[in-house]
Amino acid sequence: MPTGALVLALGAAVLHAGWNLLLAREPDTQAATAVALATLVVAVAPVAALTWNVERAALPYVAGSALLELVYVVLLAAAYARYELSVVYPLARGLAPVVALAISGAFALASPSAGGIAGVLFVALGILLVRGARGGRGALLGLTIGVVIGAYTVVDRYGIQHAAAAPYLLLVLGLPALAYPFVLRDPVRIRAALRVMPIVIGLLTGGAFLLVLLALRRAPAASVAAVRESSVVVATALAAVVLHERVGVRRLAGSAVVVAGVALLALS
Repeated sequence: MPTGALVLALGAAVLHAGWNLLLAREPDTQAATAVALATLVVAVAPVAALTWNVERAALPYVAGSALLELVYVVLLAAAYARYELSVVYPLARGLAPVVALAISGAFALASPSAGGIAGVLFVALGILLVRGARGGRGALLGLTIGVVIGAYTVVDRYGIQHAAAAPYLLLVLGLPALAYPFVLRDPVRIRAALRVMPIVIGLLTGGAFLLVLLALRRAPAASVAAVRESSVVVATALAAVVLHERVGVRRLAGSAVVVAGVALLALS
């Protein structure tokens, strides 16, 4: 993996862990998500206008990614409204690179490397540790979110080759920003969430997405997704310290095993 892509993906990981932690702390995660999305679109619009370069070939990828992003936003906001960050986040982010690798391999008809297979096994073990033998509350939703993340990461890998990062981001997240308030169907809650923190979450989200898109220009989707998920341990530890979730040794160890797995995937 090129050094530039590695730095960009690591930066995205830090920002990603930060905005997820802040969102999970919000009293109304769904309304805060609506405000954050609107903030992101408004913030990126001027940059997108100044750097506008979108080829026609990008449009099918934009449409596919936008739909997947809408599903992701709906599921993530619902998950944080009901379940713990230290369960949802490691499962979702840990499964994503495995899905990205599987999709990429299937379409490229490529055989997985030994490192890739080992990475998948490590991620699977880490997920089992996080969710527990009987499964934790929110585990199924977290895994579903992971599948969606892996899918849109692969789509973005190809779409970003035909567009500048800022306009691509604007087009992809424009649909979720417009549609999610209609999904929520509660303007009173959204107005109540018009505060500083959801705006900060939106800015951090935009920064994380831009860094990922720039990394995808330089490296395969599976590798970028893998390195980005180094945020799993950070988010899990912060969930214990900041959110006072009962993380425990098993869940923290599972998060560390997930990171080891994604590191193997990145190096394979």
